[in-house]
Amino acid sequence: MALGAACLHAGWNLAVKRNIDSGLALWGQFFIAMFLAGGALGVWWIVDDVPNFAWRYTLLSGITHLPYSVLLIRAYNTGDFSMSYPIARGGGAVGAALLGVLLLDDVLSPITVVGIVIASVGFFLLSRGSLRQMRFALATAGIIGVYTAIDATGVRESADPAAYALSIFVTTGMSVSAWTFITRRREALGALHRQWKQFGFAALGTVGSYSLTLLAMRLAPVGYVAVLRESSVVIAAFIGWKLLGERDHRRRISGAVVVLVGLVALVAGG
Repeated sequence: MALGAACLHAGWNLAVKRNIDSGLALWGQFFIAMFLAGGALGVWWIVDDVPNFAWRYTLLSGITHLPYSVLLIRAYNTGDFSMSYPIARGGGAVGAALLGVLLLDDVLSPITVVGIVIASVGFFLLSRGSLRQMRFALATAGIIGVYTAIDATGVRESADPAAYALSIFVTTGMSVSAWTFITRRREALGALHRQWKQFGFAALGTVGSYSLTLLAMRLAPVGYVAVLRESSVVIAAFIGWKLLGERDHRRRISGAVVVLVGLVALVAGG
């Protein structure tokens, strides 16, 4: 399940990267995912009871996903997929660990600190590109760290963690859609009409990835699942080489592997 989630996550990001208009592609999948997650919460309400989750953190997370979306698109438009994706995802994990110390009173073990150092070495290997290519990926990583810390708090304070996870897709879809309709409504509606199948498959990918991760965490230790889930950084580096024809693949795949090793240590120490 965790490896499937990693493949799905790298897959929907690839779909966004390859689309002629990455911004509308990302909006389209979040727009459809909003209805999928909202429908699931509605069924939950009917079958069981009103889902109990920390809605304040849901709203905050949804708002934070707007700058994440904008920066992610800029990262993909200015940099290679095999560089931007590993830096954004791996950097987000490291940033979340550090924010956990600052905001959530988490304590970093020596192994976790070593993991952060190793991951930083991997980022250095990946960063041998222009600053213009790097800056948006690093900024995306920072936002991922922020919303991960928000979601960690929200999950901890929710009686129904799965409902909280679904609610994030609803608030994210709302915030990204509001921005898109304000800035590009005609283009967005036209793209939805032409590419609703592609957007729908990407939406299933993003919701499916998160759902598989949650299901896997019910059957195996969280750290084990988290490490396998973050193997998507290596998958993305390989995809960039094989499917997108990006150069310098040996260094980028090596860098992504080093990042993954650092994340393994980070999770093991947690």
